[in-house]
Amino acid sequence: MQSTFAGIELGKRSLNAHNQALNTVGHNLANASADGYSRQRVQLSASDPLYAPELEREQTPGQIGQGVDISRIERVKDDLLEGRIDSESGLEGYWGTRDKYLLQLEQIHNEPSDSSVRTQMDKFWDSWQELSLRPSDTAAREAVLSRGEALAESMRDRYRRLSDFRSVTDGDVRGTVTQVNNLAKEIAGVNLEIVKSKAMGDNPNDLMDRRDVLVEKLGHLVPISVDQRDSDEFMVHVDGLILVQGKLARAFEMQRPDEEGFASPAWQDTGLPASIKGGSLGALLELRDGDARKEMQTLDTMALSFSDLVNETHRAAYGANGKTGLDFFKEWPFINNVEGNYDRNGDGKYDSTYVYRMTGANALTAQEQIGLAGTIKLSSAKGVTEVAYNPTDTVADLVSRINHAGAEVTARLTREGKLELRATPAENKGDPAFVVRHVEDSGQFLVGYSGLLRANGAAGAYDWGQAGATASLRPAGVDFAVAPLAHPAGWLEVAPEIKSDPGSIAAGFGANGKPAAAGDGSAALAIAALRTQAVMVGSSRTFDDHFAEAVARVGLSGERAQSASATHDRIGKELRDLRQSMSGVNMDEELANMIKFQHGYEAAAKFITKVDSMLDTIINRLGA
Repeated sequence: MQSTFAGIELGKRSLNAHNQALNTVGHNLANASADGYSRQRVQLSASDPLYAPELEREQTPGQIGQGVDISRIERVKDDLLEGRIDSESGLEGYWGTRDKYLLQLEQIHNEPSDSSVRTQMDKFWDSWQELSLRPSDTAAREAVLSRGEALAESMRDRYRRLSDFRSVTDGDVRGTVTQVNNLAKEIAGVNLEIVKSKAMGDNPNDLMDRRDVLVEKLGHLVPISVDQRDSDEFMVHVDGLILVQGKLARAFEMQRPDEEGFASPAWQDTGLPASIKGGSLGALLELRDGDARKEMQTLDTMALSFSDLVNETHRAAYGANGKTGLDFFKEWPFINNVEGNYDRNGDGKYDSTYVYRMTGANALTAQEQIGLAGTIKLSSAKGVTEVAYNPTDTVADLVSRINHAGAEVTARLTREGKLELRATPAENKGDPAFVVRHVEDSGQFLVGYSGLLRANGAAGAYDWGQAGATASLRPAGVDFAVAPLAHPAGWLEVAPEIKSDPGSIAAGFGANGKPAAAGDGSAALAIAALRTQAVMVGSSRTFDDHFAEAVARVGLSGERAQSASATHDRIGKELRDLRQSMSGVNMDEELANMIKFQHGYEAAAKFITKVDSMLDTIINRLGA
């Protein structure tokens, strides 16, 4: 038989349930403007009946209800949508960061403007053109000197700005790694609190909201994926590797700086490099080690090619004071050894040869057929690149094929028609920049035809991995230059001999070993013509091509980043708006629930009042 006082207990349960429901509505309203808050719902369910059907019991009309219970307080959340937002956060962080930083790179180029490198170089070429028309004019030489110094300063300034940009980006990389570590540690700490709360039978909704906010912030910094979002083993992965698992958090550390002085993140517990291809951190690493490094290498290539070519022509000409053999720009070699020998491993013995440029001894004709067959092997980022040639190929065909083979060596014919091979910056950080690492020919083109190598095949190959490698070059008429000081654009300046005496600026070539005549402007004209000649500035044919490609590359990269950033911002906003419509607090809905639960509370109170009145009748009035 049911207890006489069962109605009091039933009403009490109803009061407690509706009171908790009202408190939950108030909690929702109070956090309506809180970032990351998910609205909560009280799930009410009927209490277990007095008797279960399978148990032995007295004869009663059926199961007798015991009122209402709060089964749980749950937050309204779509885990699938949260996963999409986490993924999209990484793309937002990546493209947003690239957009912001590439804009700074565009400003460094400062094209077009009166102070840009291209404008200064155009003025420099114009001054040589003017000198070719007035080779005996002192004012024309002063103009060449002045514009040469202005151009060198402009290049040095751009190098400094690119170097500062890369240093700032490196600082942001380190700061972002610290943020990632702190967020991972904080997420692990929240996980521990959630597990403790669940162990007590509670629903830690607010803690889980806080964790979701932290995860979204983390997803903006690095590309993440989340597994088992509602389990005790909540896990966050970065590039397929666990960053957070439950209460445990791994961390990143910066590796030992490379040859360029920049460190990359690695896993702290294993020391293995971390592959981070997305998020703000991925963008910063790509900007520092990709875009900024590429821009500096391009500037260095242009500065080195430019100064080397101007000096080559200037050395062969005569100044107004009769001097010859002078460089217009000062060259800074990486090493003082004239053979290019270098102690690379630091054991006190020469073990490598650092040569930037090598020129064959024989004069060639560009349109002449080679009449030979073979394969040339040149150093590249992948090790060695092979360039085949056939008897019907012309010299110009083979030169072009070398320049488009992807090797880290370019080829051209000098003013005298000799084959010249020049090194480019190295793609791999472990390889030195502007160093020819390997040259080999299975045939005779580089040997007897152009007069560059002593012998064909592997036995006659030039290879930088040994001291005295220049012995493999033909001694008679072969010219080579040792590798330049790192980042030649940062050191470019007019030679002191030219600064002290502008009369040393060469204008004419002269003839038969005699100084040029007063009206000879042939050398000045030859230098001015370098502007449009196919001299191979890295992968560009001419200096004008170089500037056009450099500006286009940065501009197009910035345009792509801006477009992608806007696209992913819009996608992210749509996803977050969808989440807000599902998980956000709706004032009208909450007020309607408030009225519903208020009425339920009032009804429960009236029910208890009636039961109390009935009990009063039974207790105090029966039998009176």
